[in-house]
Amino acid sequence: MHVLFVHKNFPAQFGHIAGHLVKEKGYRCTFVSETAPGMVGGIQKIQYRPGGGATDKTHYFSRTFENGVGHAAGVYQALKPHVTRLRPDLIVGHSGFGSTLFLPELFPGTPVINYFEYFYHAHNSDMDFRPEWPVLEQDVLRARARNAMILLDLEYCRAGYAPTQFQAGLLPEVYQPKVRVLHDGIDTHFWRRQPALPRAIGPYSFEADTRVVTYVSRGFESMRGFDVFMRAAKRIYIADRRVVFLVVGSDRVCYGGDLKFIQEKSFREHVLKQDEYDLKRVLFLGQVTPGDLVKILSLSDLHIYLTVPFVLSWSLLDALACGCTVLASDTAPVKEFVRQNETGLLVNFFDVDGLAATALQVLKDPPAYHRLGRAGEQMIRQNYGLDTIIPRMTSFYEGVAAGKPGA
Repeated sequence: MHVLFVHKNFPAQFGHIAGHLVKEKGYRCTFVSETAPGMVGGIQKIQYRPGGGATDKTHYFSRTFENGVGHAAGVYQALKPHVTRLRPDLIVGHSGFGSTLFLPELFPGTPVINYFEYFYHAHNSDMDFRPEWPVLEQDVLRARARNAMILLDLEYCRAGYAPTQFQAGLLPEVYQPKVRVLHDGIDTHFWRRQPALPRAIGPYSFEADTRVVTYVSRGFESMRGFDVFMRAAKRIYIADRRVVFLVVGSDRVCYGGDLKFIQEKSFREHVLKQDEYDLKRVLFLGQVTPGDLVKILSLSDLHIYLTVPFVLSWSLLDALACGCTVLASDTAPVKEFVRQNETGLLVNFFDVDGLAATALQVLKDPPAYHRLGRAGEQMIRQNYGLDTIIPRMTSFYEGVAAGKPGA
């Protein structure tokens, strides 16, 4: 069996399953992406370059679609010279980039599976969740147009999958029967708590009674509640002098329109200007390697995760897999993974005082809450570990390739 994967990045969400299919099943896997060509772990990589895309002159509403078409055209042109040699039995691509759109013309009859990560909604969504940030009319209108490529993928794919119930539920009802909920999976052999580590990371070392609170975000931004976290952090470290915060991430906005509404160059800079913070108590570690992140999470007495209703961060599941006591926002899709007083603790996203009070309660006696971390770790291993997910995904792929999408 030959599976062709399509994503602008490599390996993205498809790394674990592609590696398994090659190493354990003996399947052939080809991966087309914007990254350099070559062979990696038995997977052949083909490079594409977008065949056009949006410019400053493109209408603001249609830029996402223009870029999607550019990626789809680039994938088509990159694979066209290899059409006779490739002949895949199954095509798997990430919707939103539009990369698989034209491939049925190259490989007639080959079924396509698309991975659906997010379907945009202007109302009762991430866009208007935070009332203090204005929603611009142009962004409301663009939200409808941004789904154009995703709708084409929903129409033309044989089957699809989404990582959470929340994300699948955002899709139009008429297409939901084509899409199953199937998470990418967590490598629980890697993401696991490392006991008896020295209480140190980089240049920082901590006394035995220091309470370590962790916060991880790809970017420091309002979508991930960075401002809420910082306000709560100050309340916490003033109330308990033993607490130190280890903050991992980059000083950028990855999602949302924060930079439209502030004067500063970054949302982190904007937040830090709103109050005086003791940056000897809140340590910004920048981006770290996965190995260092495991060490950081293994030191954690409490992990705080906040998000508006949006794509769930891998970092939350990594923290759960590492047995962290998690305190998270009571938002979708967080509640699919953090169940109140079972696998973690939940607070209202906007309740700074409640967030701080709950955190302080945990930090009074961290071992009293270890049961939550153990339950979260067990839940991840049983339901989302690769040992569970990969067989399900393999069966799904094989069923679609055999003409049985519901298998």
